[in-house]
This record gives sequence, structure tokens and C-alpha cells, in this order.
Amino acid sequence: MPQNHAKDTVLAFIDAMNKEDFKTARNFVTPGMDFIGVMGSRHGADAYFSDMEKMKFKYAIKKTFVDDNDVCLWYDIDMGKKTITSSGWYHLVDGKISEFKVLFDPRPLL
Repeated sequence: MPQNHAKDTVLAFIDAMNKEDFKTARNFVTPGMDFIGVMGSRHGADAYFSDMEKMKFKYAIKKTFVDDNDVCLWYDIDMGKKTITSSGWYHLVDGKISEFKVLFDPRPLL
């Protein structure tokens, strides 16, 4: 997959999430997508979006890095009461996000 396509897919996913357009966001992920985060993991798009529809996080992207089918973002995630600087690593298969990991210091949330 061309690097720009992987980047465009991830950025379109983040844009849809910021707009709370979860139906559109689902178009950019595989049904079996895995999410791995500091505070927990989710297997499957249904489980992930069920949580995100309640949390309604907002993402302010600071930097994007692309390597083949992998896209890494540095962003600030507005989690409601706190905004946390984070890194997200998105892996794409057949043009869709199949797995992503988000890392941040969880101490401000505890």
C-alpha cells in the first residue's frame, strides 16, 4: 500500500472520531480490529466503538510518521477532564486499520 494511502486512512479515521461520526470511522477499520491501550484493550470494532461512543475523545495531531503499512501519530487526546499527550501506532492490512496501540503516561488519570 502506498504510504500516503495509509496516512490518509488513519487521518480520515481520526477526523471521523473527532466529529463523533462513528459510522464513517468504522469504514476505516477491520471488523476484528485490536486496540491495545494503557488502561485496557479491546478486540473487535464493536467493542472498541461501543466504548468510544461513550467517551467521545478528541484528538489534536501534532506529528505523523509513516512506514509502509504503519502510521504513528503524536497527539494530544482530550479525554474530557484531562488532555494527555500520547502516541498512537496504527497498523493497516488491505487498506484498513487492523490494530493500533496508544501509549501515554496514565498518572494524571489515576
